[in-house]
Amino acid sequence: MSESKAYSGGCQCGAVRYQVTLALDTVTACNCSICGKSGTLLAFAGEPEFTLLQGEDALTDYQFGKKRIHHLFCRTCGVRSFARGTKPDGTASYAINVRCLDEVDPDALAVRKHDGKSQ
Repeated sequence: MSESKAYSGGCQCGAVRYQVTLALDTVTACNCSICGKSGTLLAFAGEPEFTLLQGEDALTDYQFGKKRIHHLFCRTCGVRSFARGTKPDGTASYAINVRCLDEVDPDALAVRKHDGKSQ
């Protein structure tokens, strides 16, 4: 397992910016209806590891299915750079779109496939 590292990220237009600490040893490609269509690659962080620096007022919330995840996107450029939700044990969790992290090459990361379509 790789060591956790601090990253900065955000949307395309720069309205939403955040910092997150996580390990990028493996990222997840989910095939659910929203991730599959948007090409999202995910890494996960707990609430203490995530800080929204700017753009809370620029975020629009979209929920579907069981409505457990808040799929947030920038109302200006439409980019989904992260989502908020809770783990089964009730703790807050963030799903980070690693394609939105500064200075990270997604093609250099190991990808694990997740069958979200079947859940």
